[in-house]
Amino acid sequence: MDAILHSFALVFVSEMGDKTQLLALILASRFRKPWAIMAGILVATLLNHGLASWLGGRLSTAVNPDHLAWALALIFFAFAGWILIPDKDEGLKVEPKYGAFVTTVVTLFLAEMGDKTQLATIALGAHFNSPVYVTLGTTAGMMAADGLAVFLGERLTQKISMKWIRYFAAALFFAFGVYILASRN
Repeated sequence: MDAILHSFALVFVSEMGDKTQLLALILASRFRKPWAIMAGILVATLLNHGLASWLGGRLSTAVNPDHLAWALALIFFAFAGWILIPDKDEGLKVEPKYGAFVTTVVTLFLAEMGDKTQLATIALGAHFNSPVYVTLGTTAGMMAADGLAVFLGERLTQKISMKWIRYFAAALFFAFGVYILASRN
């Protein structure tokens, strides 16, 4: 259960203001089909984060546990700094050729490649060595955060300061890095 909860929390807060959340907002405003967009987000995230958490699980069995703990802590500390840099929607032009669902699956899958949430999923997979639970948690976090963009969109961004959400997310990543170091054997 820890794998699901930690994965959900880290992805949910780190996704706020992230380029994939901005992409979800763009797709929702372009297609006006929120359920097709959400289904596309689900499929893209399950595929992307499933592969990422599986890779993390493989790394956890191939690397010395003490070295892995230090590496993961450093990765989470780096994410704490990275998340303070706001994403822009530059280059997120969406050409609606194939409909809402297919466009969402393809664009979100590609947007997540090398993104901080995908890299965090690899690190979570390595820490928990439970790809299924990590994938469930990160996918739920992605669905919740991107669902806010799809269904509430601009009304939400007018009420909540992204700066404070980024600060909270950075603190959460930092705390998770500390937790990993403190829980070493």
